[in-house]
Amino acid sequence: MKKKIKVLVFLIIIIIFLLNNTSVVFAEDIYINAKCAIALDSKTRTVLYEKNAYMLVPMASTTKIMTSLVAIKYGNLDKEVEISRRAAGMRGSTVGYKVGEKISIRELLYGLMFRSGNDAAIAIAEGISGNVDEFLKLMNEYAAEIGAFNTHFESPHGLDSDNHYCTAYDLAIITAKAKENSLFNEIVSRKDIDGKQLGFTRSYHNINKLLYQLPSANGVKTGYTGKAGKCLVSSVNIQGHDVIIVVLNCTPRWKETTRIYDYINKTYEYKKIYEKNQVVKVDSLVNKKLKVVCPEDVVVPIKKTCGYDIKLRVPNNPIENIVKGEQYGALEVWSEDKMIYCNSLVSGDNINKKIQIKKWFFKK
Repeated sequence: MKKKIKVLVFLIIIIIFLLNNTSVVFAEDIYINAKCAIALDSKTRTVLYEKNAYMLVPMASTTKIMTSLVAIKYGNLDKEVEISRRAAGMRGSTVGYKVGEKISIRELLYGLMFRSGNDAAIAIAEGISGNVDEFLKLMNEYAAEIGAFNTHFESPHGLDSDNHYCTAYDLAIITAKAKENSLFNEIVSRKDIDGKQLGFTRSYHNINKLLYQLPSANGVKTGYTGKAGKCLVSSVNIQGHDVIIVVLNCTPRWKETTRIYDYINKTYEYKKIYEKNQVVKVDSLVNKKLKVVCPEDVVVPIKKTCGYDIKLRVPNNPIENIVKGEQYGALEVWSEDKMIYCNSLVSGDNINKKIQIKKWFFKK
């Protein structure tokens, strides 16, 4: 009996040892000291981490990401704007523009994103739309257009107001859209700008400390107000891919952003599933076979401890006159019962007569 008890105790010790050591191998979710947070792959829009990511909250000067995005989309960047009394009289963080100064919208963007200039935000709005209210219409319309449905802007600068709010998820989506623009990336990734070299009225130093603390950081914007607390939207390069990290109402914002970065880097790996122009399926039609092609490289972040499934979906209705390169079905990648990637597939051939398409196709 005693021998059996000793054996049982020994087995229990072995199991505990294995469990404790196994926990080192598998990355665990982490607690982030922020009211809201999210990590989002910039290209695929895959959510890699989230905490209260869909809660409506104020977002302070991270608002200026959308201000700059709208300015780049709609503005003549070489247009000179005369600084108004309203712009020059803004409270909070400012560049220090004086009434009557003429500053190009291009330079104002550096003042906006480097110095978090509230005066720059007003000058941009007035320079592009004539007044702030009209510029806000552009901001809200464009936010809805790109999928930031739980966002509403009441200013181009982000000072506290009752109906000025966003979500961490929306901010990440807005930032991912902004990062599609080369000028935006150039601005937010720089630490210093020599005004003389660019023909500006002054030089600019970026106040985003993460650019100095984390070598892989390449943007984006800080923010702080009494209601919003300390906020930070960042872009960091992880395994050659940009990941957007948002922390809102987060006092240790630099530290917590770095912790999320470390977590993503250790927990995920980017896997190339298909190459651009690779034939992913040959669909059998009546008297014809159709090559179905992937239009882009498919590289997705997958948790190291998880697998993934691929689903190829093609039409099951009669179809005619298929043009090579035309959208034809969709590719989905699933992991942990969640779809983490979806994009269109295209036809690799021309089909010029009506042919009955076979039923939807699923492939693991």
